[in-house]
Amino acid sequence: MPTVREARRLAVQALREAGIESAGLDARLLLEGVLATRDLDPDHTLDAAAAAAFDGFLRRRLAREPVWRILGEREFWGLTFRLSPATLEPRPDSETIVEAALVQLEGRRDEALALLDLGTGTGCLLLALLSELPRARGLGIDLSDEACRTAAGNAALNGLENRVAFRQGNWTEGLVGPFDLIVSNPPYIPLAEIATLSVEVREHDPMLALDGGADGLGPYRLFASSLPPLLAPGGVIVLEIGAGQGPDVVALMQAGGLEFRGSRYDLGGHERALIFTLA
Repeated sequence: MPTVREARRLAVQALREAGIESAGLDARLLLEGVLATRDLDPDHTLDAAAAAAFDGFLRRRLAREPVWRILGEREFWGLTFRLSPATLEPRPDSETIVEAALVQLEGRRDEALALLDLGTGTGCLLLALLSELPRARGLGIDLSDEACRTAAGNAALNGLENRVAFRQGNWTEGLVGPFDLIVSNPPYIPLAEIATLSVEVREHDPMLALDGGADGLGPYRLFASSLPPLLAPGGVIVLEIGAGQGPDVVALMQAGGLEFRGSRYDLGGHERALIFTLA
């Protein structure tokens, strides 16, 4: 049986030969997943079960399945989120939405706020916010019932199940406010661009969470008309956007009667979160 050092070296070589740029990191993460530890002893010898499990993980990664889908969970805002085929992976860029929302709510963190998350997926945005707002309660909406079940499981996993509910629904249809904070990471990829995305995205992320319509702005058009009536006085809306969409989304939301309060940039320097209030 190979040692951790030998298994990792062979995995990195195979991944690099397959053109996977993150070969070193991927090999380490997969080994950590197999051994259930982040403290890898390079001289530890894998037993037969661990070696077989690692070989299976490696084969899946060579087939371009994303690492976090292979492992079945991913960390976000210091919390653990389990994944399902109906959910996106929580990605670090989306922590920008949480950061922006918390800045806007500075001074109100101990209030009994009502939060709404549209297109909740794993529930990562909503649950991260609830972890920081001890008296808040939240509602997450997703078109996928499977995503709602996944999010509910993540709420329980992180000890937040008593302050949140998840409901299958079509965006804002049937909702009654008011909400003090509304957040969303909606699908914003133009339909024609989906075929150009990496294999890891186009074959493993759910289409419902990618397809933003012909120009990628479909959900924002709906938000422009449907969010203002749901927002409480003094409330805030924070929306994730794709590259270069800022001006168009701002124009749509302003036409719907909202005031643009600024944006925040992700770690890559891209405009990621747009902030709106009632005008």
